[in-house]
Amino acid sequence: MASREQKRVWKYVEEGGLLKLKSYLRKHPGLDVNFRQGKRQRGPLHLACSLRDDAVLRLLLQHGADVLLKDRNDDTALHVAANKALKHGKRAYDDLVVPLRKSCPEAMTVHNKAGVTPEDLLSPPEADPEKEWLEKLFGECEDEFCESFGVYDGKAESHFFLQSFALNGSVGNRRKKKAKEEREREEQSNKELLDRLQREHAEYLARAARKEEETRQGKKRRYEERCAATFHSGSSASSTKLSYGDIPWPAPRGTVQEMVDVMLHGVDRKDVAVFRKRLRQQQALWHPDKFAQRCEARLEEKDRQRILDTVTALSQELNRLAHSLRA
Repeated sequence: MASREQKRVWKYVEEGGLLKLKSYLRKHPGLDVNFRQGKRQRGPLHLACSLRDDAVLRLLLQHGADVLLKDRNDDTALHVAANKALKHGKRAYDDLVVPLRKSCPEAMTVHNKAGVTPEDLLSPPEADPEKEWLEKLFGECEDEFCESFGVYDGKAESHFFLQSFALNGSVGNRRKKKAKEEREREEQSNKELLDRLQREHAEYLARAARKEEETRQGKKRRYEERCAATFHSGSSASSTKLSYGDIPWPAPRGTVQEMVDVMLHGVDRKDVAVFRKRLRQQQALWHPDKFAQRCEARLEEKDRQRILDTVTALSQELNRLAHSLRA
């Protein structure tokens, strides 16, 4: 049975909440995403394939999603992806099948309860459209000839005559032209559908990128506001004790690298002068000696060492970046 945390993962996959899912998995490292849910007993990876959400699919793979996990019918996520590729074409194949096959090549040969593998689904018997059309046309012309002239006693002669009639007669030419027009219309319809799906996917990626940028800008804005309130406040706040959570860390639950990314977000690293100026500001703000002068007397004793260790790690990472600019 899925845990409360796993049900939350399922909800985010079902809603297409890529950013929420990414944040949730980051807050719950080690959370097992290989669980099954619902009547069909599908896993989150099955669901992502069913919804054709390639971004969520790749995120789940990064967090250990098992391509070999089977549902009630012994279908893997690759079975679902293969069926989507058959229905929606190359775009679905590239988005769903390719990353799954790359992650777990052996999944291509896994059988479901019907004995079908994803490889079987993606490799149907090759048909010869021209041969099928000729056979169909020959049958129709044979019926038409028999109605008009009767049936020959000689089976071989009848076959030869009717085949020639089908290939050379005006009826056959009209039918062939009609079949060609139908194929062209179908190809045009498929092209229009593919173009629309590509536009929708591009719009989805653009929305996700805008949302990601808004989130990053919000983190940086909150970080700067907290720095001002903590380091540059008046005397009324200068006596307030500071716990680890009161320090204006750029990413309170993140790594040192993630903290530095928030500090420097929005600064063009190709503009060395501007980037160096921003880097020096942060170096001065988090220099261990200067931080101690401003805040050490206010630190809660139980959190003192942890705070100072984190400040030192931040300072070292900023110094490393500064040295890389001079290299």
